[in-house]
Amino acid sequence: MTQPAPISDTTGSGPGLEGMEGLRRRLTVPVLAFGGILMAVMQTVVVPLLPDLPRLTDSSAGAVSWMVTATLLSGAVLTPVLGRAGDMYGKRRVLTGALALMTLGSVMCALSSQIGVLIAARALQGAAAAVVPLSISVLRDELPPERRGSAVAMMSSTVGIGAALGLPLAALVVQYADWHTMFWLTSALGALGVAGVWWAIADSPDRESGRFDVVGALGLAAGLICLLLGVSQGGQWGWGSGRVVALFVAAVIVLGLWWLQQLRSAQPLVDLRLASRPRVGLSHVAALLTGFAFYANSLVTAQLVQAPKASGYGLGLTVFETGLCLLPAGLTMLLLSPVSARLSAARGPRVTLALGAAVIAFGYVIRVVDSRDLWVILVGATVISSGTTLAYSALPTLILRAVPAEQSASANGVNVLMRTIGQAASSAAVAAVLVHHTSLVAGLPVPTLPGYRLAFAMAGAVAVVAIAAALSIPGDRARRGTRQAAGHAESARSESLEDA
Repeated sequence: MTQPAPISDTTGSGPGLEGMEGLRRRLTVPVLAFGGILMAVMQTVVVPLLPDLPRLTDSSAGAVSWMVTATLLSGAVLTPVLGRAGDMYGKRRVLTGALALMTLGSVMCALSSQIGVLIAARALQGAAAAVVPLSISVLRDELPPERRGSAVAMMSSTVGIGAALGLPLAALVVQYADWHTMFWLTSALGALGVAGVWWAIADSPDRESGRFDVVGALGLAAGLICLLLGVSQGGQWGWGSGRVVALFVAAVIVLGLWWLQQLRSAQPLVDLRLASRPRVGLSHVAALLTGFAFYANSLVTAQLVQAPKASGYGLGLTVFETGLCLLPAGLTMLLLSPVSARLSAARGPRVTLALGAAVIAFGYVIRVVDSRDLWVILVGATVISSGTTLAYSALPTLILRAVPAEQSASANGVNVLMRTIGQAASSAAVAAVLVHHTSLVAGLPVPTLPGYRLAFAMAGAVAVVAIAAALSIPGDRARRGTRQAAGHAESARSESLEDA
């Protein structure tokens, strides 16, 4: 007897819809990882353009440098703000908005050659800095515990992977096409990322009720702008100049008042009482130190291999060749992310963080011993990137285990902010070291090899301090409790067998 044809299900529970929902779940990690890689690519694609942009935009080198500074400042300000907004209004909504702002900024760069428009566009792209902490919070909500660790590690590694891919890609486009083409390409990728997040990512049910702390957001923004502007421009304006001193004094006053306001607020932007707990606060300190140590590797390696051969140590590589030199480090981060997740599951993220900082310090030992041969430079840079992978994958896991689910995005946003502050401080410190260790090569000032080695030693010393900070983080009580419960259960089973 012929069976009747199945009636299509219009209630939302048919097999086709179930299959579509399953596909969306399977795409959660790839889509979020794509967004993280795209964010890092957007931050690095402008680097190969910097030497030519004054000519292309009919502006000064100082004005062009704001295309980097604007992204740094807006990213630092918006990361904790958007993280808090994600906890309150929905992570998918805020994540989509951050990617949309990044894409809009890319379209603006593609359409204009006016330096003012380009700086404003790059400031919009700074919103993408919140993509990684928001995505990590989504992973906590959507994935089972057995998949969460590896996914969080992968998400943390996208920062290095995207940076390693972005530089050679941008250099290749700039070398063979009009520079606007690069931004049209990133605009298309950004639109794909926005569509992917909106379609594949479920909206989290874990939200914190209440009103958004507008006063706290404005106070934090003002304090961070003063602090990071002083740090990033101190080398150009002079560390003892009136502008820099005034910025630092203003940062101390504004952030001090902001701290008091947050402690008195019933629903603060940043829960400072939670952040002051050793497990959270020391994780933030470790993030700052690790960000400092990691960033020096990228800064110094790029300058060192492009130094002229007449310097006695430089390799005279092009920007594209320099980007290719960074690829092994990026691929290593991709391959090591699941290893770091398994290590955190077996030994705890605190141990993984300490081990990562130790590997970073060892990498800088290699860089200090020999920074003349290309293969040694590549090995040292790859070792440092390996340690960064371990450390960066452990940091969000530490935060996720220490804060309530409804505060995970804002807490991870603060952790990423601390990395950003560390990177800004690293950039300023490395620049200060290299400026004071230069020699003339073909009539131009070029950093000396001892200057580079001093910068490596400084970053390695900070990595050693990061080891101490990691080991000072209290252990995971929940993990210890689980082990104790398992031990009690095993003892009970043994006693039962003996009684039998």
